Amino acid sequence: MNPKQRYSNIFLLFVARALRGFGDGFAIIVLPAYLSAIGFDAAEVGLVAAAALLGTAVFTLAVGFVAPRYDLRNLLIAGAALMICTGMAFAQATVIWIIIAVAFFGTINPSTGDIGVLIPLEHAMLTYGTGDERRTQTFARYSLIGALSMAVGALAAATPDFLSATGVERTAAFKLMFYAYAALGLSCAAIYMCLPHAHAEDWPAAAPLKRSRGVVYRLAALFSLDAFAGGFVVQSLLALWLFQKFDMSLGAASIFFFWTMLLSAFSYPLAAWLAKRIGLINTMVFTHIPSSLCLILAALSSSLPIALGLLLVRSALSQMDVPTRSSYVMAVVTPPERPAAASVTAVPRSLASSLSPALAGAMFSASFLALPLILCGVLKIAYDMALLFSFRYVKPPEENA
Repeated sequence: MNPKQRYSNIFLLFVARALRGFGDGFAIIVLPAYLSAIGFDAAEVGLVAAAALLGTAVFTLAVGFVAPRYDLRNLLIAGAALMICTGMAFAQATVIWIIIAVAFFGTINPSTGDIGVLIPLEHAMLTYGTGDERRTQTFARYSLIGALSMAVGALAAATPDFLSATGVERTAAFKLMFYAYAALGLSCAAIYMCLPHAHAEDWPAAAPLKRSRGVVYRLAALFSLDAFAGGFVVQSLLALWLFQKFDMSLGAASIFFFWTMLLSAFSYPLAAWLAKRIGLINTMVFTHIPSSLCLILAALSSSLPIALGLLLVRSALSQMDVPTRSSYVMAVVTPPERPAAASVTAVPRSLASSLSPALAGAMFSASFLALPLILCGVLKIAYDMALLFSFRYVKPPEENA
């Protein structure tokens, strides 16, 4: 593949990432509000979030197996088709078990993290043809685009309030948002159709994990702990926490999440800059720990302004490990092992994160509103210390140069 074609493909993927991010940005806030509006409690909202994360894990694992044998372009189009079906189905479903099934098989991501059916494939594609010196910057730009689009999407989550003020029935306004999500999936499908066919012979030969197996399995275990912790405070549940503890309106929540996502977005290029100076592992750990402390303090706060301030500080720090983590995984394995490494580290993260939202929903229903946030912070700090202890001497190529 020549450089011009590679850059064109990356640009198209960035555009599709922006559209998907915009859809996720409003869907993760609208979904808990919609479920509450049609009569479901916090425990059931937690089950829906858990099903979405578990489904993401299963489909990510399936993608890892089939990607080397099928046309990548067709897989991307299939993912966009699934996004269309997800929006249409959520707009029609009113029975909890059907909603849970849609969440499991669908594409709505209740978190703002780097999980999703297409993420491992996109990671492998972004790495192909990118030198070690530019790899982290490429991932930072990818993450920046996703986070900025999610921030704008969060603002769009206030649309049901505006529609209700004009006389539109509130439940109908929520359904319109899911139809908009389906329309974004259709736009992504059109973009993916502009990509060239990419069969296995067009890409570096994929290989199962051999030489890098031990490193990848240890990383996957640690990332799973981090994801399990994060599952207690996925964005949908954090929105539900604000609704329940402080009686925050949907419009106010949309503005707040816009700023949290905006801060997260601008932390990505800063993470790339910082990683050049102190290393990938140090960047991941020494930005994560303060963000977890802010989350714990926010959980204990009885003042809405103080809690929001602490959560904003957390947002400015908590996602700096996203591009650095992706870059680190790609750096410490051989190129043929990269697709397998991306899948092996992504799937356990999704599985682990699918366990905690249901627990968090049950805690909310039992009026233990602070406990999920505190558990998240404590477990994440334990993860950071274990990561630093285990991998402080395992350097990527650019840090050994």
